Amino acid sequence: FPDGSVDADTFVLTLPMAEQQPALALLVFIGGLSAATGMVIVETIALSTMVCNDLVMPLLLRSKSLQLTRRPDLSGLLLGIRRWAIVAILLLGYFYFRIAGEAYALVSIGLISFAAVAQFAPAIIGGLFWREGSRAGAFAGLCAGFAVWAYTLLLPSFARSGWLPMSFIEQGPLGIELLKPLQLFGLSGLDQISHCLFWSMLANIGAYVWGSLTSRPSVPETSQASAFVDVFKRSVGGGSQLWRGSASVDDLFALLSRFLGPAKAARAFEDHARSRGLRSFRDLPPDANLVHFAETLLAGAIGSASARVMVSSTVKEEPLGIDEVMNILDEASQVIAYSHKLEQKSRELEAATAELRAANARLKDLDRMKDDFISTVTHELRTPLTSIRAFSEILLEDPDSDAAQRQKFLGIIVKEAERLTRLINQVLDLAKLESGKAEWHATELSLREVIEDSVAATSGLSTDKGVRVEVQLPERVPMITADRDRLMQVMINLLSNAVKFCKPGEGLVRIRLLTGPEELRVEVQDNGPGIPRDHHEAIFDKFHQVGDTMTDKPQGTGLGLPISRQIIGHFGGRMWVNSEPGNGATFSFTLPRRPLDTPA
Repeated sequence: FPDGSVDADTFVLTLPMAEQQPALALLVFIGGLSAATGMVIVETIALSTMVCNDLVMPLLLRSKSLQLTRRPDLSGLLLGIRRWAIVAILLLGYFYFRIAGEAYALVSIGLISFAAVAQFAPAIIGGLFWREGSRAGAFAGLCAGFAVWAYTLLLPSFARSGWLPMSFIEQGPLGIELLKPLQLFGLSGLDQISHCLFWSMLANIGAYVWGSLTSRPSVPETSQASAFVDVFKRSVGGGSQLWRGSASVDDLFALLSRFLGPAKAARAFEDHARSRGLRSFRDLPPDANLVHFAETLLAGAIGSASARVMVSSTVKEEPLGIDEVMNILDEASQVIAYSHKLEQKSRELEAATAELRAANARLKDLDRMKDDFISTVTHELRTPLTSIRAFSEILLEDPDSDAAQRQKFLGIIVKEAERLTRLINQVLDLAKLESGKAEWHATELSLREVIEDSVAATSGLSTDKGVRVEVQLPERVPMITADRDRLMQVMINLLSNAVKFCKPGEGLVRIRLLTGPEELRVEVQDNGPGIPRDHHEAIFDKFHQVGDTMTDKPQGTGLGLPISRQIIGHFGGRMWVNSEPGNGATFSFTLPRRPLDTPA
């Protein structure tokens, strides 16, 4: 076929027809039809699985209104999503064929797709080898690359199919020859695929590098960069070694049973137990390896993104360590530096508006607050660390010291380590509350039961110090809607403070619960030294404690009361203190009652 009148895609079918061999032509047609059908079936199933696992299911699982995490069986939902995705993919393929496919051979359509898929390469390769690569940079690179690909390859296919004027290709938009999609900026001599790849990769890589260098990676991004770029510096075991937390074998088994079925989940767990030298999966320790195994197995059914969401909802990860807290503080310092630069540039603008001046004033306040916060946190962290180091060095330099002295020093080290851990947890808790990222689990509960459980939880502390606790609770208390664990946190903090400020052997703490027409009121009263009136609001500030900081500063972090006020305020209540020096202190808070039309 030297004249080019026959499409290269139909050479094998046209040859027997040209030689008058209808039987062979029929055989070739059947073979080609079966191959094409097989490709369509395999690709639509693969794409529908990707759409379900990596697009639809992560969105559905994150939707709290659907409550998919509580449904016992999701297999029907998975099948339904994949079947509808198959229909949508087939329709999209058919629409593209009708719009642009008739003007191109099959090979050309495939090359257009390959050029599009190549846009993912810079972000993938950069994520493996470049620590500074960020999510913002990857997103910018993808957007730029796909935009150039669409302009230099996709839109010309629409023009050749008659959906756009040919002048778009031949003369460029608005007659600007430098913008001709197949000869962009005067670049000629390349076929359209090479031309597209050159410009799209240039835009993609440039935007990726620029976006990464001008944006600050978040803490999770930094952790992921370290995990991938420094993968060979880590021990064998991969991701499972990076996870810290607690899990339940029964919870993980129930999770996999919902997606894989009980029989298949049981077989998988038994095989994993035998591989670790155990007789039954009931003997498996709920460690990081089991969590990693369950997540990997679940990813095969619903995809890695959805598997991560489901496993995270089942296991309980530990809070960040001190090094990660320092990274957060370092990031906050860089934010402050950036805001200083922004403020300096804004002063250089001659036509600054009143709104911009107000924003600059707010930035100054924010800078001062963050500076104070970082300074205070650093001081509070350094104090227990200094004690731990000092006593550890004493024990190291004098290994022959008597047992009583060693026991005393070790007790101090343990006490200071517990103080350090408590400070870190409270800093993280306060940061989540103030940023609006804290998790809340509001349920209908009895405030009377919360108070009773809190008194029981702190009974050991009051007994050790010889403090008497009196509780005055009404028999019938209206139900409220709140987070039980958060209210327990508030009550335990108030009770611990009250006991701490009472004299040993002479202390008395009274707890009262009062019911009003619109709210419930809780009072925690002690007979301690009291609080001066000018400190009544200041004690609810972060790290503020009453007392001389050099002599009689009380034990604690100064974060309990700010956290408690934040929790009470979240549920529509308020917290305050009434006190006079020498007459003890009464901490009170209110919570709104459940609406009257809500059934009991």
